Amino acid sequence: MSVASTLLMIRPASFSYNDQTAANNYFQEKINIASETLQQYVLVEFDAMVRELKQAGIEVIVINDTPEPQKPSAIFPNNWLSTTPEGKIIIYPMFAQNRRLERRADIIQQLENDFIVQEKQNWSGEENEGRYLEGTGSLIIDHTNKIIYAAISERTNLTVLEKVATKNNFQAIAFLATDEQGRPVYHTNVLMTLGEKFCVLCEEAIEEEWELIAIRQLLISTGHTIIPISRKQMSAFAGNMLEVKNKAGEPILILSLTAYESLTEEQKNQLGSFAKLLPISVPTVEQAEGGSVRCMIAEIFLHKK
Repeated sequence: MSVASTLLMIRPASFSYNDQTAANNYFQEKINIASETLQQYVLVEFDAMVRELKQAGIEVIVINDTPEPQKPSAIFPNNWLSTTPEGKIIIYPMFAQNRRLERRADIIQQLENDFIVQEKQNWSGEENEGRYLEGTGSLIIDHTNKIIYAAISERTNLTVLEKVATKNNFQAIAFLATDEQGRPVYHTNVLMTLGEKFCVLCEEAIEEEWELIAIRQLLISTGHTIIPISRKQMSAFAGNMLEVKNKAGEPILILSLTAYESLTEEQKNQLGSFAKLLPISVPTVEQAEGGSVRCMIAEIFLHKK
């Protein structure tokens, strides 16, 4: 499992509750405040997060969102962009039409200017067929063992998953995961966090016992200790974490304060044995857009020029 040491984040210009994504993201809630106030709250959270990551010795590339066209969910670049240690940039098809505006050629160009890029793949044409695969929201990627874990939903299409996996020589492990109401979990990265030596997994959400057994066996065989979380903890974003390395090579586990406070002492101790926990407060982002700290980060595995 490769762990990134460089992160890319987008500082939002027009953050708001996104009606289009709320169609199947049941983590979102409307906040009854003026849009200008909401934007200010989120900028405070975003800037504080960048500051805390840098203070922990983590390299962060911050790119400003463009004011026009307005992109309410631009703070989540991991859904349209991912990179690989082999030097690939992969661009993904997205469910919400207003999110497709987030894909920016100038960001790709900046990465090509600063890093060694061997290949670019653009899967966005799958949108024309009504098929979506939302980056590392949909895909939990074990780069070392060439495995992708993916919970199938309206935003994670099995056909595209298999195409991307085949093209990049990955084994795709697809499964069904549901919330307490029996609805598909919209993104895999809210129920599963894959670290170098551990995996946080909402086992309750995987209802088919044979699928859960297969996933557990594969994780254990690839050297991962499984730390189960409940559906209630999943709804507090306890599955939405990311292990990274700082400039000293130390493992850091980024998670939100909401997620941290939902964990038991035993879970905190278990996680702390693998990485230093870095809880960050992003309650406005979590409530209005239904995503947490992991969603705000695109990992840059590319090698610098």
